[in-house]
Amino acid sequence: MSFKDIFEKYWPFMALGFWFAYKWWNSKRIVTLLPDLKRNGAQFIDVRSAAEFANGNAPGTINIPLPELGSRLGEISNSSPVVLCCASGTRSGMAKLLLRKKGYLKVYNIGTWSKLLT
Repeated sequence: MSFKDIFEKYWPFMALGFWFAYKWWNSKRIVTLLPDLKRNGAQFIDVRSAAEFANGNAPGTINIPLPELGSRLGEISNSSPVVLCCASGTRSGMAKLLLRKKGYLKVYNIGTWSKLLT
């Protein structure tokens, strides 16, 4: 079986693997940037639901659930970095897309909120 045959047969699994690898690598990269982001006045936004946030959160994070994010943009400064988190990184990824679309330039998705505890 050639590489082309393997690729044609398994490309969806390979793409999924690359996606998970990218999410892992990007999250690690942002964790290393945290000290600099904090020094630069980063805002930490947790986009989980209020109930999820009440069950556990990282100190200093602000809870703006993803469905409310569009109507609460006035609470987020456009001039300082924004670090987003949620339970797995999926909702914070969607929040990052929304903020970038609204003109926020320094937006980071750290993934799960527990990574802010490091």
